[in-house]
Amino acid sequence: MKVMKFGGSSVGSAEAIARVLELVARQQQEGNSLALVCSAMSGVTDGLLRMLAAAVAGQPVQEELNQLQNRHYAVVRELLEVKRHNPALLSLKIYFNELEALFAGIQALGEVSARTSDRVLSYGELCSNVLMAHLVDQQCGRGVFADARQLIKTNAQYGKALVNPGLSRQLIRSFFLQHAGSIPVITGFIAATEGGDTTTLGRGGSDYTAALIGAAIEAEEIQIWTDVDGFMTADPRLVKKAFSLDQLSYNEAIELSYFGAKVIYPPTMLPAIDKGIPIRIKNTFNPACAGTLIGPTSGTGGSLIRGISSIAEISLLNVQGSGMVGQAGFSGRLFSALARKEVNVVLITQASSEHSITFAIRPQDVAPARQAIEGEFEFELLSGKLDAPQLQEGCSIVAAVGENMKQARGLAGKLFSALGRSGVNIIAIAQGSSELNISLVIRQEDLRKALNSVHDSLFLSPVKTLHVFCCGTGTIG
Repeated sequence: MKVMKFGGSSVGSAEAIARVLELVARQQQEGNSLALVCSAMSGVTDGLLRMLAAAVAGQPVQEELNQLQNRHYAVVRELLEVKRHNPALLSLKIYFNELEALFAGIQALGEVSARTSDRVLSYGELCSNVLMAHLVDQQCGRGVFADARQLIKTNAQYGKALVNPGLSRQLIRSFFLQHAGSIPVITGFIAATEGGDTTTLGRGGSDYTAALIGAAIEAEEIQIWTDVDGFMTADPRLVKKAFSLDQLSYNEAIELSYFGAKVIYPPTMLPAIDKGIPIRIKNTFNPACAGTLIGPTSGTGGSLIRGISSIAEISLLNVQGSGMVGQAGFSGRLFSALARKEVNVVLITQASSEHSITFAIRPQDVAPARQAIEGEFEFELLSGKLDAPQLQEGCSIVAAVGENMKQARGLAGKLFSALGRSGVNIIAIAQGSSELNISLVIRQEDLRKALNSVHDSLFLSPVKTLHVFCCGTGTIG
């Protein structure tokens, strides 16, 4: 069996959905048993978030809610046979009535809890998948709607819940046994606590849903259908010469996803790794492209690195002082304090003298990070053993990723030389002992130049791009 996950752009319109149904039918013709996982229609989750904010502020949301409802109704009327309209429209109407009641309650209270927010956001996936189930049943045979809240159980960490893998696996297998021979159409992104409260798995969580389903039923392959041809060597919006990669290892895909590549949600790899199931990234709008296959091993041949990823907006905090030198447990205190404030540390580098620790965080985490440091090290700061944290804003991270980098001589020198020739100053460097990733912190205004320089040097060498300028006065032009 194959699990096919379709993102928001793949189910974002009647035309796109018709293309998805063709892909499903083609897989059936090849003799494959299928399970589908779908996201909300493109833009729906963002729309629900806007309506949540408006409802909290006491502003009307009915007009936008009606537009959302009509968008789903239009797909029903365009793609479903007339005799199938009523059941589909009734299912959708029930969901939109529930949404209307939730927004009315939020407007009355003037506030929304994380639990209620997850409940509201779940309706994007509920509506798109109940719609898809009717369409699959019409065109592909025996489509059955599956509410993932009945299959995937989590804790009560609303917004990004943690999955109970054992219980979820048991429920998923039971469902597939009960519906053998049908095509399950399963809501991505959403789950529920054991008590039945709706939770979500984080933005991009539909990929994770597909991986959990695939691992539970030990699928042959997990396919992530999106609007790009797979993982690229770099962000094509910044690097015009970027090209798609045919194969990556699980570890390479995790690293590239973590450092800015939005092709796949990083936790997706974990269930697949556990069962050794390959993940294939495909383009719904260009199915002829082979896409990227993610598996236990990296691709062979070509460049030593597999991709260059980046995070555009990063802030650096530097903690230094004589009181750090030789103090056992200092790092533990620092990062425990940050963890209590739920500050995610992206990159860490420390001087060998133990006199300073520099770490990169998201700009929105700067204030809680400072509070954590000032609270934990109040005595050291007052006594002068520790300097006040130094902040450097307007930074970016560039990461070169590849399993073939291990023990490759001269690669770091080539990377630094490329940046040096382009006049890019490196603020901080981090590399793990696994040698899978070299991460560099640079100024944000140098990001595009740095990415293109490194890409040309590591992927296109010995081809060089030269810029020739003709300047002067008079008729030199």
